[in-house]
Amino acid sequence: MNSESTDTLVDHVEHSIGGFGGHALRRATHVSMAAIPYLFYNNGEEISSIFSLNPNQFVSVVCFLLIILEILRLRLGIVILGQRAYESEQISALAWGALAVSLALLIAPNPGEEGIRAGAYGIPIIFGLTFVDPIMGEVKRKKQNLKMAIIVGLFASYLIWVGCHLWIGTNLLAAILLAPLTVAGELPKTKSIDDNATMILFPLAGAILLFPFL
Repeated sequence: MNSESTDTLVDHVEHSIGGFGGHALRRATHVSMAAIPYLFYNNGEEISSIFSLNPNQFVSVVCFLLIILEILRLRLGIVILGQRAYESEQISALAWGALAVSLALLIAPNPGEEGIRAGAYGIPIIFGLTFVDPIMGEVKRKKQNLKMAIIVGLFASYLIWVGCHLWIGTNLLAAILLAPLTVAGELPKTKSIDDNATMILFPLAGAILLFPFL
C-alpha cells in the first residue's frame, strides 16, 4: 500500500488555527528550535548567569514555567496561532516538544567535552525533531505516502547524525544506530503522547543505553 488512509494522513493545514499562516508558523517554530541546543552548549553559561543560575538550572526553570503555562492554557481551553483545534483539550505538541528538548539538554550523554562538542548527542537528537519532523510532515501532507515520508526522513536523519559526527565528533557507530530512532519516534499515533516528544525520547533513550559501550 503506497499511502495511508485519509483518517491517518489528515491535511494539517485545515486543522491549524490560522489556516496556512498558522501551519507555516508551526513549521517555522520547529525549525527555529534548532537554535536552542546551539545556544545551550555554546552560550549556556553566560545566558544562565544573567539569572544567577547554571545552564541546567536555567533549562529546568524554563521547562517548569512552560508546564505551568500549558496547565493554564488547558484550563482556559485556549489555542494559539499555529496550534490545532483539538489541542484545546489535550497537551499541545509545543508543550511535549519543550519537555522533550529540556530532557535532552539535561540528560543526553556528555562525552566530557566542553562548548559545542559537549552536544555531540544532544544536538543531533534535538535536530531530529526540528528538521526531520517538518520534512516528514510535509511529505505526508503533500504526497499522502507514508513509505516515502519514512525514506525521506531516514535520509534527513542520517544526514544530521553523520553531519554531527563530522562537525562535533558524534560517535559514527552511535550515529548509524540512533538515526533511525528519530524516524521511529514519528510513527506512533496516539493521543497519550505527541511525536514531538517521541522523536526525541526514542533516540535519547537509545543514546543513554548505548553510551556505556562507546
